[in-house]
Amino acid sequence: MTLYQKKELIRQLTELLEKIIEVEQTEPAPAPEHSVEKPLEMLTVKECAALVDGLSENTVRQLVAQDKVAHVRAGAGRNGKILVSKVSLLKYLGIAN
Repeated sequence: MTLYQKKELIRQLTELLEKIIEVEQTEPAPAPEHSVEKPLEMLTVKECAALVDGLSENTVRQLVAQDKVAHVRAGAGRNGKILVSKVSLLKYLGIAN
């Protein structure tokens, strides 16, 4: 690939990215899942398993690893405590809260 072809490719990519950014800026942001009146409730893996009959801690960890439920790690790296959104877990499992 010549230098001219590389520069042309970069120019085209830049134009596409600028168009994407313009579209994202004009679209309204999605509404948050929780309201100010009801704070977001986060559960540990053990609390998730205790909340739903038949749900094991290992299954909760698998859901987190597959990014199927909203979660955060509190602490350093892989050893941090996993906190799962209660709303996200119940919504994934199809259980009304």
